[in-house]
Amino acid sequence: MAGPPVLHHKPLKPARPVTANAASHRVWLAGAGLVLATALAYSNSLQAPFVFDDGPAIANHSSRRGAGGAAGALRPEQDGGVTTSGRPLVSLSFAFNRVVSGDRVWSYHIVNVGIHLLAGLTLWGVLGRTLGKAPLRARFGEASRGIALGVAALWLLHPLQTAAVTYTVQRAESLMGLLYLLTLHAFARGAESARPGPWLGLSLAACLAGMATKEVMVSAPLMVWLYDRTFVAGSFAGALRQRRWYYAGLAATWLPLVWLVLGTGGRGGTAGFATAVTPCDYLLTQCEAIVRYLGLVVWPHPLVFDYGTEIVGGLGEVWWQGLVLLGLLAGTVAALKRRPVLGFAGAWFFVILAPSSSIVPVASQTMAEHRMYLPLAAPLVLIAAGLRAWLGRRALAGCLVLAAIGGVLTAARNSDYATEHGLWADTVAKRPANARAHHNLGLAELARGNLEKAAGHLRDSIALAPAAPESRYNLGLVLARLHRPAEAIASYEKALELEPGSAAIRHNLANALAASGRREEAGRHHAEAVRLQPRSAAARNGYAHWLLEAGRPAEALAQCEEALRLDPGLGEAHFNAGNACAALGRPDGALAHYREAVRLQPGEAPGHNNLANALLEQDRVDEAIRHYREAVRLDADYVAPRRNLALLLLHLGRVGEARPHLETLARLRPGDADVAEALRRARSGG
Repeated sequence: MAGPPVLHHKPLKPARPVTANAASHRVWLAGAGLVLATALAYSNSLQAPFVFDDGPAIANHSSRRGAGGAAGALRPEQDGGVTTSGRPLVSLSFAFNRVVSGDRVWSYHIVNVGIHLLAGLTLWGVLGRTLGKAPLRARFGEASRGIALGVAALWLLHPLQTAAVTYTVQRAESLMGLLYLLTLHAFARGAESARPGPWLGLSLAACLAGMATKEVMVSAPLMVWLYDRTFVAGSFAGALRQRRWYYAGLAATWLPLVWLVLGTGGRGGTAGFATAVTPCDYLLTQCEAIVRYLGLVVWPHPLVFDYGTEIVGGLGEVWWQGLVLLGLLAGTVAALKRRPVLGFAGAWFFVILAPSSSIVPVASQTMAEHRMYLPLAAPLVLIAAGLRAWLGRRALAGCLVLAAIGGVLTAARNSDYATEHGLWADTVAKRPANARAHHNLGLAELARGNLEKAAGHLRDSIALAPAAPESRYNLGLVLARLHRPAEAIASYEKALELEPGSAAIRHNLANALAASGRREEAGRHHAEAVRLQPRSAAARNGYAHWLLEAGRPAEALAQCEEALRLDPGLGEAHFNAGNACAALGRPDGALAHYREAVRLQPGEAPGHNNLANALLEQDRVDEAIRHYREAVRLDADYVAPRRNLALLLLHLGRVGEARPHLETLARLRPGDADVAEALRRARSGG
């Protein structure tokens, strides 16, 4: 018999340990994935136009014109209500974009997305280092790296972040967030390093820069101290003993922040205890706001660009949201003592939100999704931890699936920013009681030439906020464009009652009065507009136009010259200055001003017509003909240049060229005897 079979045992190879090189490759690959996914999600945002606060803070702000150079951008005494006020690092970053791309938006958006990416990668670093520390190592072990990556992906791609990334001026929030995270990350590295000095110095520098970016940075020193107590030193006292000089430096960064805040005068009266919104009303509104933010974390719809300035009517409207917040706050306080890691997550959420979402009113915007930029990390960490408990090793895959869904929603949300009209239409649809949204949608309709729709939304805005002068003023502009001067005047006058010190309202009221034949009243309002705002080139130019029509060319020229000193690029002022010089018998001055008017406003037919007249006076016939022709091309119904051109051509014996213009004039001006006679001559051969 054959013996039992002989089994050949092949020794098993031991598992190959993950080398440092392989681990490094994985980290780089994961980082590249985060960068690519974020770039794809925000790729359709790079041409989103400037909207809302982008105008005064970026497109129209004095720092963009280089006033005072870099030092001008760094001063806190900027217009208090502008988003960049008292935030010199933000102003400086926009000045950089201005140099790179001027008024083109692409470089602004690339920088915003870049800041967001750096912030997400820094968050990944902070979480990877923190989740591997002693309090959490036993719970997560090797999974800590995956959880950190998953949270970073969720945070980078969450559609709630579009409010701080795609909305250009909210770079203030995202840049502050990056510097906040760098402050914490550099501290964490320094606490573990054998040579902590450079890392802690970097942390202090990041904190100081953050204070020059946005006031929310005020909480960074406290959160670093809490982080030290929770994950490093084990106690507050121990943290101070080990790093006295470092915490003294962190505290010192509050001093420039105080200087910057005081320099803005309560952000132009839009924030602080001197606003029209009481601390109690604001706090109740924040009960609704914060619970809404938490809801948007798990179900990001509907996202709203601008919630307006509404406040809740009383505790009865937000009682259940108040109970939810009290419960979460009480749980955070208890956890800080009994479960410090969970307490740190709760503190991260509430402490960072506190400067804008507590009792200190921000009256210009009582709710705003961009305020969740940094606090969002805390609930996302808890979601990732929940996925770990539910899915085990598949938690990272779960996080990445959710992040991918978030990326798709982010791209969809970015499409709402594609046009100013689309963004405000979306806002009105979601917040129909928002007066400011109706006002801005009305302006967007006006820009598109939809005057009746513009008037409708402006009237809706007035009905919702009757004490706001802006909507009445802009309704006056629309009504004037609709050739309804009586209604325009009534709207302007009501706006002036609400804001009697407005030069702009008086300027446009004067124009409407003049159009209605009420010239004396118009002159008084023009003069008052100049008195109220002597540095307004538009007000001086408007007064100059009135003075010309009143037969006072010398005074008109003086106003034009001052307007051009204030704004050398104001084409209308050059046009009026040319008219004043012509009336005063100064042909060389008239010619020079008309040339500049045409250069600055080449699409304006009256400029070409008057330049042609001035050229003709100096016997520069060919040039005159060229500009008459351009005026006719620009405005086929504009009689003066066509008449001048036709008569000049007829005088020169160019009957064939003159005749078509004369026939058109005969249709446009059937009662013009000179045209009829010229046409008869042209038909008879001259």
